Amino acid sequence: MDGSLLTLIDLPDEVLLLILKNLDNIEVLYLIIDLNKRFNKLVHDSIFTNHLTMIRCSSNGSFDRLDEQIHDRFCSQILPSIHHNIKWLDVECSSMEDVLLCTSYPNLSGLGLHNIEKNIALCLFTDETPLTHIFQDKISSLVIDVVECESS
Repeated sequence: MDGSLLTLIDLPDEVLLLILKNLDNIEVLYLIIDLNKRFNKLVHDSIFTNHLTMIRCSSNGSFDRLDEQIHDRFCSQILPSIHHNIKWLDVECSSMEDVLLCTSYPNLSGLGLHNIEKNIALCLFTDETPLTHIFQDKISSLVIDVVECESS
């Protein structure tokens, strides 16, 4: 060995894709999108953008929203740049409106709503809300994880 250092940038695209496919899509997009033209092209591939889980599962099994900095960057930059590729989104109740209203999702057909209270879920499908058009026109598969309200 000549002592040279092989960096991530030196790897062929096929090897990079094998590595990146084993990582969380949200982390891959957050860390690599807009890094350079080559990496940007790789992470715009449908394997990273078709199904996005915009939540974290905690050790006790509950769903939490993404870190604020990650969430904000996704809503302001990343989602608008990949919106046409997204077919399924998993979102947590407290970030649902931010994520769903930050851009249009012309190919969105599946949605997972997590940590949502029953009364909020009912309003989404019975009242006129900014999200109503998404549910009426696009979604063919819907998963709702309803949480019970804690009584005081």
